[in-house]
Amino acid sequence: METDPTPVLEQLIALAEPLRDLLARLTRPGWGQYQLGFILGLALLVQVLARILHTPLHDWLRARQGWPMWRLRTGLVLLKRLRLILFVALSWVLVWAIRELTWDSRAYFLSIAATLATAWLGVGLAARLVVTPALRRLVTWALWAFVTLYILGLSDEAAAVLDNIGLTLGQGRISALLLLKAAVVTGILFTLARLVARNSARRIRADETISPSMRVLIVKVMQIALYAAAIFIGLKTVGVDLTGLAVLSGAIGVGLGFGLQKVVSNLVSGVIILLDKSIKPGDVISLGDTFGWINSLGARYVSVVTRDGKEFLIPNEDLITSQVVNWSHSNEFVRLDIHFGTSYGDDPHKVRKIAVAAAQSVGRVLADRPPVCHIVGFGDSSVDYILRFWITDPTEGLTNVRGAVFLALWDAFRENGISIPFPQREVRLLDHAPGGAE
Repeated sequence: METDPTPVLEQLIALAEPLRDLLARLTRPGWGQYQLGFILGLALLVQVLARILHTPLHDWLRARQGWPMWRLRTGLVLLKRLRLILFVALSWVLVWAIRELTWDSRAYFLSIAATLATAWLGVGLAARLVVTPALRRLVTWALWAFVTLYILGLSDEAAAVLDNIGLTLGQGRISALLLLKAAVVTGILFTLARLVARNSARRIRADETISPSMRVLIVKVMQIALYAAAIFIGLKTVGVDLTGLAVLSGAIGVGLGFGLQKVVSNLVSGVIILLDKSIKPGDVISLGDTFGWINSLGARYVSVVTRDGKEFLIPNEDLITSQVVNWSHSNEFVRLDIHFGTSYGDDPHKVRKIAVAAAQSVGRVLADRPPVCHIVGFGDSSVDYILRFWITDPTEGLTNVRGAVFLALWDAFRENGISIPFPQREVRLLDHAPGGAE
């Protein structure tokens, strides 16, 4: 640790001198004490008003059911800061009144308190843009401390104290001021990157001229680029030397390459899937025993939702190396086949017409691609047929539409006297075995 306690103590003493002078002026008999009393009175009044107004305002917000979610969240955020909002409003009113009735100097400490409260309120509201709770708290406290010292005119002295606390690593030096600047700047840049990425992603997903897979790829590449740029720019802004990270990142990359082969393979496979557009969100696929539609494309896996509500997370590598049936790859037309048989006593020409009409009676069967029925063989006990028909909504299920066509066939055959044979066996009991054996 490269920290000499003597300069740090001297700087702390120098930092405390203006605060001590400010406190002495504030407690000096006269308008200084009056302003201190005004500040304490405002704090007490704000506490009472907040208790009175909180419940009615909360009930009023709960009654706004038709409002958008962002507006309700904004109302809750402002309600949590009701005391500070009231203090800011009343303190500035009091500052204006004193300046109008007397002199500006008699509202000096009140204006400082009002300015501090306003800055704290602005920092608290702006910090809501930071999603990560820990990072949000860090950015909030750091900005609160900075605006307080800045308004009091102590920012240079505080920066000198923090800069004198640090340690040396090789040719570089890391100070507390540097770490604080890096955290605040990176947090702000991360927030800006998140806002840009979210708004851009919304516009890209709404662009129908781009294929779904390319939308996902563009959004992911844009998010990675923005967040990486936020980290890089944040560290460079505060003066961190990034040349040493090149060797370290190379060594880490070699280690990850051996230890995370499957993970890297899935990541690369995900990029290949997005580039070749073999599958995209909304496609109906079957892989092994899994049949469903693609819900989302992730960096490591693909989410497939089945008809029974199960969600399978299939690694991207399996979709590259295994045989995948994509029912809606180039178009949404899907042909289904149904096999059935009738007895030899039924006219096959009549059977074919009845089967086609029965399939056409099912709502999901396409009329512009009419069903067809063909004889495929003469079995042991039946004439075998195949009925083929087309649908365009495989996401609605295949088993249910097959079942509907089977049921329509059953009803049509019963109405027209067409029989569906089934295997029959005849058992005979002999009185004695052949050859006279008993």
